[in-house]
Amino acid sequence: MNRRQHSVTLLQASQDSPTLAKLTELTRDSVARLKAIESLIPGPLRPAVKAGPIEGPVWCLILDNNAAAAKIRQILPALESHLRVKGWEVNSIRLKVQIARDR
Repeated sequence: MNRRQHSVTLLQASQDSPTLAKLTELTRDSVARLKAIESLIPGPLRPAVKAGPIEGPVWCLILDNNAAAAKIRQILPALESHLRVKGWEVNSIRLKVQIARDR
């Protein structure tokens, strides 16, 4: 067999693979959800909050530290309600603190 290797962009690869296409769609949806609630997150906390995975009606936010998680936990009902009003099926938002590792 003579296989020619050629480069493809991530977009091309995701279009050719149903699994990658679904993953790309979920990633875009997660980022869009974060953008939709960004105005509800206090300004100083915004850099500490990142979009996480979507698992059915449960969405995950990834936080830089426990203090950010504690504050976001207080406003979760407002965030969930806002997303539902915007048309997303969100039953709950899960919070995950990502501990930075020393390099």
